[in-house]
Amino acid sequence: MNNNFKYSNSNKRYHTLDYFYKQKFNEKVFKVSLNAGFSCPNIDGKVGHGGCIYCSKTGSGEFAGNIKDSLEKQFKNIKEMMHKKWPKAKYIGYFQARTNTYAPVEKLKELYESILKIDNVIGLNIATRPDAITNECLDYLEELNKKTYLTIELGLQTSNEITSKLINRCHTLKCFEDMVNKLRERKIDVVVHIINGLPYETKFDMLNTAKYLSKLDIQGVKIHMLSIIKDTPLEKLYQKEKFKILTKDEYIDIVIKQLELLKEDIVIHRITGDPKLDELVEPFWLTKKFCVLNDIDKEMVKRDTYQGKEYNESNT
Repeated sequence: MNNNFKYSNSNKRYHTLDYFYKQKFNEKVFKVSLNAGFSCPNIDGKVGHGGCIYCSKTGSGEFAGNIKDSLEKQFKNIKEMMHKKWPKAKYIGYFQARTNTYAPVEKLKELYESILKIDNVIGLNIATRPDAITNECLDYLEELNKKTYLTIELGLQTSNEITSKLINRCHTLKCFEDMVNKLRERKIDVVVHIINGLPYETKFDMLNTAKYLSKLDIQGVKIHMLSIIKDTPLEKLYQKEKFKILTKDEYIDIVIKQLELLKEDIVIHRITGDPKLDELVEPFWLTKKFCVLNDIDKEMVKRDTYQGKEYNESNT
């Protein structure tokens, strides 16, 4: 059967970021991951200590630039590498590592605008927490959104507040929802990060997180599989309690069901993770990223399903 999913120009049955960028900008766009040296309010004691239990020392910035380099140098190094594959592409600066709004607005302006000055940069993606955007910062982001294509990426990880406490998120679901609403009032696009396979979560919990997100005015989702990384509190918990790790087949099944529940116009920015092998404790099937992606595609064809199928049927 041909793929009739309307947000696709390939064999994908979900709304890919590549498709979204090509429709919006009419050309290839790639993100350049940066490490601006930010901290985090649940590391420095403002809301908590130790950070999220799964976070590596780089604060989810494993593939960002080298923190020892200036942002401009980080950008240049990554851009040159990507240009070998896509010589005529445009770029989005991606502030990835830790909490990238967690500084005074004057400092944020200096950092963000140093990237916007670079030729062919058409936007910024800023990864942060819902409890780390002040009203002054919101005003600045609103202004920035009028000048460039701005996306704010908010970590949620799960809609289950018991799990949220276990993983040391240190913010409530209400805090998250309030920030989504504040950003959308200013017409700023929001992408939400979620993690499948968190300790003791059931398939029911993971599908509930997808259902919850489809009720919100969000523009994108990043779906991750939990990586147990060396030297993290999560590794200690795993070694002590040996909680269940999802198999590849279980993960694929859950992701497909989540896609069915997500509105078809929500852009899927990521559908699996790609941890560094030398830092990974479990699960090792995650290191074969393209196998996971291909198996999701094949299984969606086999089931003759697509993103939004369950959402559309429940709302007709």
